[in-house]
Amino acid sequence: MGVLAIRQISALPSEVLVLEAEAVTEGFRFLTRLVADWKNGSNRFNQPGECLLGAFRDGQLIAIGGLSYDPYAGPDIGRLRRVYVARVSRGQNVGKALVQQLLAYAAGRFRVVRLSTDTPEGAAFYLRCGFQQIHNDFATHEKSIVDET
Repeated sequence: MGVLAIRQISALPSEVLVLEAEAVTEGFRFLTRLVADWKNGSNRFNQPGECLLGAFRDGQLIAIGGLSYDPYAGPDIGRLRRVYVARVSRGQNVGKALVQQLLAYAAGRFRVVRLSTDTPEGAAFYLRCGFQQIHNDFATHEKSIVDET
């Protein structure tokens, strides 16, 4: 198993279509939305404080996730979006490493990061990443960001 590299994406790699096809077979359409929004320019995670990260192993994209402003909350609230890990890479801490990088990036801009998931597996994953479950019309989990510098 090669070294995991997580880096910011400024141009959507073509391999995202492989992840998208896999996600669709699992019933998830959020990567389809990521690709469509990227193509039409409506969301490229390029506003101040935002980022799109990819996790790569041996040069191959195996996971993706973004951080944006939460459109349903205040300006100091971030939102994790479009987080997906390839099936063969699950259970190897790829998702956790990706989320940790997104949260580290968020620390420079946001005081809270929220997200929404609709699967028990996703909910359990985010709890393991330190998020708390919340009851809100627009989010299922949130995490306070503590700047430890």
